[in-house]
Amino acid sequence: MGRVRLEAITWDRLGDLIAERLLELKPADGSPWPRIAFDGAPAAHPGDLAERVAEALRPRGRSALVVGTEGYLRPASLRFEYGRQDVDTYYDGWFDTGALWREVFGPLEPGGDGRVLPDLLDPATDRATRSPYVQLPPNALLLLHGPLLLHHWFPFDFTVHVRLSPAALRRRTPQDEHWTLPAFERYETDTSPGDTADVLVRADDPRHPAWNGSREA
Repeated sequence: MGRVRLEAITWDRLGDLIAERLLELKPADGSPWPRIAFDGAPAAHPGDLAERVAEALRPRGRSALVVGTEGYLRPASLRFEYGRQDVDTYYDGWFDTGALWREVFGPLEPGGDGRVLPDLLDPATDRATRSPYVQLPPNALLLLHGPLLLHHWFPFDFTVHVRLSPAALRRRTPQDEHWTLPAFERYETDTSPGDTADVLVRADDPRHPAWNGSREA
């Protein structure tokens, strides 16, 4: 990743600025539902930023549905087919990307019906959640958060990457999850998310984030 100039910001201000940018967003494919990625390792907590942006959108008259990829894990029998700490499976086969296409992105394509399933599998019980579908009105936004999002070719209209330096990622990742760290090293090499995302947020110090500003602003 090349050197990027970042500016200090508060999480509240960051949520407001991203929300303001999303108000103007028009999907290139003509879909009435903008699709936004909040990408980052679990230790970076990209879902917290997605929730913050959703809250900032509400008083601005825009509804948003926050969906986490942890609700689209593949069953344990498939995730652990090659052992509980297989890095290749974590990188490419941990999440049910087919179900995400079918239940989240497909309904939000041009001509779709806007009915999205917010989650499919409970990671604690390894059973179907049986959650009801959510009907998104036109102009509502999908805010999808999770790790390794930007190498799946999902049709995002705007992307946010919450980055941790390798040292911070190791420090903030629980010891029993350190086996996942090589997957994020590979992700940096294969995808360069900090270079390709519309917004880059550095969260090494969770109290004091910094960002590059919107590259589309």
